[in-house]
This record gives sequence, C-alpha cells and structure tokens, in this order.
Amino acid sequence: MQYTKYNSIQYLRKGLNKKSGRNATGQITIRHRGGGHKQSFREIDWKRYAQSSIIIGFEQDPQRNAPLAKLYNENKTISYILAPENSKIFQKIYCYNQIDSIYTKSFKYLKSGDIAPLTFFETGDFIHSVESFAQQGPIFARSAGTFCQIMSSPNKIYTIFNTKNIINSITVRRPSKKNRRINTSAYATRGIISTKNKNIINLKKAGRTRWKGWRPSVRGVAINPVDHPHGGGQGKTSGGRPSVTFKSWPTKGQPTRNPKRNKNFILL
Repeated sequence: MQYTKYNSIQYLRKGLNKKSGRNATGQITIRHRGGGHKQSFREIDWKRYAQSSIIIGFEQDPQRNAPLAKLYNENKTISYILAPENSKIFQKIYCYNQIDSIYTKSFKYLKSGDIAPLTFFETGDFIHSVESFAQQGPIFARSAGTFCQIMSSPNKIYTIFNTKNIINSITVRRPSKKNRRINTSAYATRGIISTKNKNIINLKKAGRTRWKGWRPSVRGVAINPVDHPHGGGQGKTSGGRPSVTFKSWPTKGQPTRNPKRNKNFILL
C-alpha cells in the first residue's frame, strides 16, 4: 500500500482547537503536551450507509497513526475509512445489512474491508472498528495494527438480561486480550487495520517531535525528591521502589478500568 499523491478532500477536513492534554474542564490530564504544528483531521465515515464503494486512494491523517482509504461510493460521494491491511487501490468493498438475507448464511462473501453485523462473521475472524451496540459507532480496535477476534460462533449466542431489554450477544476478544460480550446487531469491519510501518519511523531530530505537539519530559530519578517520589539519592539510583507517577500512583501496566462498569458484558 502506497499513499496517493493528490490532495485530500477539502470539505472532509476539519480543524481542531488545541487542547494541550486538557480535559473538558481545562485540567491537565496528560502532561508534556503543547505547541506543535497546526493540524486538521479527516472525517471518517464510521457507519458507511453506501452499499458498495471503490478504494480510489490512500492518505495519512495527522491526527491518527493508521492510514486512511479514500472511497468513491455508489451514490457518487467520497468518504474516508480506516485502511484495512492488504487493501489495494480500485478494490471493491461492501456494506451488508440485516436485510440482506441472501448473505446471512454465506460468510464467504465477506472480504477485508467489508462491514457487516457480528452475526455475519465466523469464529476466529479478525475484525476492527467494532461497535458495542448497533448504530453507536465503532469504539473498539481503531488504532493502527489493532484488531478484535470472534471467539464464539454465531450459532452460540448468549442472552443477557439487561435492566431495559434482552440483548443477544457473542464473545469478542478485544486488543487488550480481554473478552467481551457484544450485541449481535453491532457492526464491525473485516480484517486488521494497516500499520504503515508506524513502529519503525525515525523522527531523526527533536524538532520533529515538537512539531507533533510532544514536549520534553524529565525522568523521575533526575528530579528532586520534593517534586517526584523517584527523586533524590546519592549519585545515580533507579528509584528502589515500584514505578509510580509524580502523584505516587502505580504505573506501567496497572489496570485502570472500573470493574463495576458493564460487568455483565466483560469477561475476565
């Protein structure tokens, strides 16, 4: 897959106000962020109402680490999606609905880049851009190289009695290696998101890092003990304790998810 050289679609580019690692209340939640070059993101067609489309190019979004595929839809519109792995230019991709009963029992029609409800997939299929509920929009596996995997066959459907309604679900393994039960009517895209060598890019100089909006960070062991738990000591030390943040919170792989939230859907 190679990026095409023509410009991006202007009406699909949207500007963003810089947040500099702050949340909605203005409090800094991610440190060492700020500055950087002016950027605009591309609007992604998450729900893909067009039944058939053709890939006419590939593009890079400065706000994402995954490459984008530019689609020419059957209704003569142009849109962007996350580029699946091994996708090619002029490749046809399709969107299947629950109404398409002709394809319900024929999984061989699904190819990389096709979007369909979870009941259309077989056990072991790799999927990305997965919804939690129908028409919600994808929330799982949207980064470069990530994917989910179907762990239970469509014939083995679990029924979850929720407080409001009864939900039919199947088991899906998320990128975090945790299994989750997801509604069978939720949509997902076949295949793995392309990486485009994101892990071997050499930035070459510190200035290019600043262009991306990343500011320098100082190691905890190099800070005074009044400012960081790892600081202080005679000469060079490695901290002498489990790694923590400057607020003494555990770091390096500690779970951050609330176990009480969506406990009916998450399988440990």
